[in-house]
Amino acid sequence: MSTGAADPMDGFNTTIHAPHRLRVCALLDSAAEAEFGVVQRQLGVSASVLSKHVTVLVDAGYVEQRKAVRDTRQRVWLRLTAQGREAYRAHHAALRAIVGP
Repeated sequence: MSTGAADPMDGFNTTIHAPHRLRVCALLDSAAEAEFGVVQRQLGVSASVLSKHVTVLVDAGYVEQRKAVRDTRQRVWLRLTAQGREAYRAHHAALRAIVGP
């Protein structure tokens, strides 16, 4: 019998669910934006591993990259898009529904 309420599992997102991508989204959800190197250090992964996961999130429309020169070096800054923030929060709610209160 349906109550008409949305199923929280509808928010489960396989693109975000991969552990490194989930951690990227969680970090970016708590910050306006973060420098690529900072995210890399927080996750403890190589630049190539992070780049691969960021590319998936960018292609999905969940993350944007901003390039800027800082201290004479090109830096990349990452931030969640509005769509990415919504998808991450829906996925987070779905995970909470799976594990319970």
